[in-house]
Amino acid sequence: MHWLPAKAEDFREETATTRTIVFDASGWSGHLAGQHVDVRLTAEDGYQAERSYSIASPPDGQRVELTVQRVRDGEVSPYLVGEMRAGDEVELRGPVGGWFVWRPEESGPVLLIAGGSGIVPLMAMVRQRARVGSPTAFALLYSVRSPDEVFYAEELSRLSGQGDGLNVSLLYTRSAPEGTSRPVGRIGPDDVMGVNLPPRSDVRAYVCGPTAFVEAVAGLLVAQGYDQSAIRTERFGPTGG
Repeated sequence: MHWLPAKAEDFREETATTRTIVFDASGWSGHLAGQHVDVRLTAEDGYQAERSYSIASPPDGQRVELTVQRVRDGEVSPYLVGEMRAGDEVELRGPVGGWFVWRPEESGPVLLIAGGSGIVPLMAMVRQRARVGSPTAFALLYSVRSPDEVFYAEELSRLSGQGDGLNVSLLYTRSAPEGTSRPVGRIGPDDVMGVNLPPRSDVRAYVCGPTAFVEAVAGLLVAQGYDQSAIRTERFGPTGG
């Protein structure tokens, strides 16, 4: 892998602290849904900072979409979220990772479980499924603290409403919209059983989020009877690296 220049083309505000950046990266070799990329910024004085971010977009030529959440006192995310403008350039290196990926040719239903910004690589899988018209059953459990912290809210609502085998459940841990039947709280056995994907041998699970969340959910899935070898996990620390 080598570094490629990438120019910011477009932006979408996801939440008050999160934005999606669409980059054009000439020479990009393509990627798989679930992979991530290294981002390098270079200051005028030559100082460089690098961070890794999951790719939010399905494979689409040399366009690469990154959804970045601003980290307090961070070196990279405050610039990407609050200061970057169309035409600004960074360097990208990747794609990175070959285990936490979904390929349309793979058979068997898929269970996706995200905590907070862990939705990003899973959203790439959801988008890839829609892009190729895959009939594979997808169930997404998305745990967030409150409604205003949901990434891709409108798109998820639209895709899940098409009735083509994508089931999306939003789980709120601190505050929920009025009329929500599920009590606020962390993900539990009832949430997993409610997706209607029993722990069969052909079910593949992808779990992404903060380390504590991923460990708790992976343990929950094993306790519910899911095959440990079919549970793929991706975790991140405070910087998202």
